[in-house]
Amino acid sequence: MQELINQVAQRTGLAPDKAKTAVETVLNFAKTKLPAPIATQLENALTGGGTGDLAGAAKGMAGSFGTKEGMGGKFGSKE
Repeated sequence: MQELINQVAQRTGLAPDKAKTAVETVLNFAKTKLPAPIATQLENALTGGGTGDLAGAAKGMAGSFGTKEGMGGKFGSKE
């Protein structure tokens, strides 16, 4: 997560403590909008827990979106 905080600070000119607050706010918001398993993968990727990589979280999200139980099912898709 520190890498993301550093990127936000560098690109926006925010102080590191303000960038950390911004990143945590966005992460917490995203976790409320994503299915629990994906939110957990995202948090683990950013905080170093679990898989520890964003590629794993992205792969999990892509897999979820492509299933009937994933996002397609939530929007009424039958495929």
